[in-house]
Amino acid sequence: MEERIKKLISFCRKIYAGETSKSIIEEYRAEIDTVCPTDLFLIMNEQLKQGMSVQDMLVFVDKIVNVFADALGKAVWQRPEPDTFLGCLIAENAALITRLDNFKAVLKARDDEALRAKTPDLLAFLAKYNAHLLKLENILFPYMEKRLERFAGLKVMWALHDEARLALKEANALIIDNAKDNKVLIAMLGRLFFLYYGMVQKQELIMFPAASQYIGAPDFLAMHLQSFDFDFPYIKRPNKPQVNIKGLLPDADESAFFKTETGSLTLKQLDVMINTLPMDVTFVDKDDNVAFFSRPEERLFPRTAAVIGRNVRNCHPPKSVHVVEQILSAFKDGKEDKADFWIKLNGLYALIQYFALRDEDGAYVGTLEVSQEISSIKAIEGEKRLLDWE
Repeated sequence: MEERIKKLISFCRKIYAGETSKSIIEEYRAEIDTVCPTDLFLIMNEQLKQGMSVQDMLVFVDKIVNVFADALGKAVWQRPEPDTFLGCLIAENAALITRLDNFKAVLKARDDEALRAKTPDLLAFLAKYNAHLLKLENILFPYMEKRLERFAGLKVMWALHDEARLALKEANALIIDNAKDNKVLIAMLGRLFFLYYGMVQKQELIMFPAASQYIGAPDFLAMHLQSFDFDFPYIKRPNKPQVNIKGLLPDADESAFFKTETGSLTLKQLDVMINTLPMDVTFVDKDDNVAFFSRPEERLFPRTAAVIGRNVRNCHPPKSVHVVEQILSAFKDGKEDKADFWIKLNGLYALIQYFALRDEDGAYVGTLEVSQEISSIKAIEGEKRLLDWE
């Protein structure tokens, strides 16, 4: 590791320890002034490797980014064209910032009635930004993680997303409860502004430039095609490029057969059959990498082709990774064969099941995740013996 990076890590360690004097910044001025976007990921990843938790880093990440902001803002990188993957993400960010900036006038007016009347619309607007975050987590993050080990630092970014989601949920609860103390509401809005401005800053100063440095045009096109599985908040939905994404992914032998002692299927038949099942199916191989997922007509959780080959730990928010570790460990040790969860999700009732897969000798070969919306199943009573298509 080059000496410059060692010094930057040392500087960050001092910030984590609470040392924030101007003299410390001046001590590391040469390194601070030459920092680049990819350096930030290397620094974050090294902190994680040295035992610092994502939650520990969250406390200081904004302070550190602000120290580096001037240097990061001077970084030279190839700006994306409109209606490309990064181009759309940047346009969504611009619309978000415009709305936040405009709402500042409501805050400055100190009109309590107007504030309470206009806040619900702002919160609904912010909620749409979740589609933007999902595209980062399910498309951009996997591509970056496959390029360099240092991009494991994206865990910190995902944790920031979850912090913003939680703050938005709490703000909505405050509105629903119709609390009379506007000071509490203003404090909550201040928190939201800080988080959303911060997410945009980190994307455009760090994440997007770093991605552009290591990811080529074919992969960006593949990412853009996958992004059409999500909404495009705040902007006009672009025209989808007329390119078959299969041509951008590893080839599969569609003439092959899936053969077992109970029959055989062409790969096409198998693909159609699995995707027709009213459930999401994901297979994680014995090395903990996502190897396959089905594409039913309606999904409970987002999945994109970008996750293929991604370590399953990176497919979950940092706060829930410990549960993934528990399940995988128990399955591999042979202590457990199944884990069930059921949750309420956006008005739906989801049953999520994990199954340990073992070969004829009992050796662990992977984990199968099956997720299903079960509201209609729970509502079943009596019997149905007649066909009632009409």
